Amino acid sequence: MGLPAKRRTKQSKRERASHFALKTFRLTTCSHCKRKIRPHMACPHCGYYNGRQVLKISSKIEKRAKRNKIARGDKKEKEVTEPKKAETKTTKTAEPKKKA
Repeated sequence: MGLPAKRRTKQSKRERASHFALKTFRLTTCSHCKRKIRPHMACPHCGYYNGRQVLKISSKIEKRAKRNKIARGDKKEKEVTEPKKAETKTTKTAEPKKKA
């Protein structure tokens, strides 16, 4: 295995790692709703990109209503589709023979 010929200095180490820092990303405004968005991306708030709607975004109220409706519907369907199972008792019919 190779070993480093010389120790890397603090300055050299910091210069090498300078590009590891987090960079701020640019923001533009949505042409439809005027909110800040990343460039070349569809707006996550209204679903528009380049002047036309490319994503169907439903409002938070609609999402919440749909989620509640599904949650209530699942419980009702389970009650109807799964009848209660009758418990069966097991009894011993014959006892095992004992060895003498």
